[in-house]
Amino acid sequence: MLVGYARVSTGDQNLELQLDALRKAGVEKVFTDKVSSVKARPGLDEAVAYVREGDTLVVWKLDRLGRTVKGLIDLVGALRERGVQFHSLTDGIDTATAAGRFFFHMMAALAEMERDLIRERTHAGLVAARARGRMGGRKPKMDATKADIARKLLTAGTAVNEVARTLGVSRATLYRNLRTGN
Repeated sequence: MLVGYARVSTGDQNLELQLDALRKAGVEKVFTDKVSSVKARPGLDEAVAYVREGDTLVVWKLDRLGRTVKGLIDLVGALRERGVQFHSLTDGIDTATAAGRFFFHMMAALAEMERDLIRERTHAGLVAARARGRMGGRKPKMDATKADIARKLLTAGTAVNEVARTLGVSRATLYRNLRTGN
């Protein structure tokens, strides 16, 4: 039996491309996840528990299964010990053959290297942006002007809840900004 697994990293991404490819390949049962590969993947756990000797676990692409060479090799090795093969559609990997197993190891190493390169480029881009004065993340709800207004209102006896509502911030944000001297 061909058992499929599809994963996207975020809830707003779409599984349809992977699901269409898996169906076209003849997959009879599909398990899915909408989580980053770093987090727990209940769909993958279900798929691994579901497959039986003689089955093949099919994914659209190798990186949908995992991110580290060790993790991929451990997973595929555990499947192989149970008599389950692995097939990656776009990478052309089929562990039923010696050449397929070799190619799997090569592609797993390349996938990990690609992920590391992306991480390095992202980090370098963030460092360069900070050097130009750009800060990432969410814009602060309170600036120095709002903090001054808050201080004046509180000094005048206005209730904390009223000050927070007037400035459009939570009480916690108000207290945090007044405490840090913003």
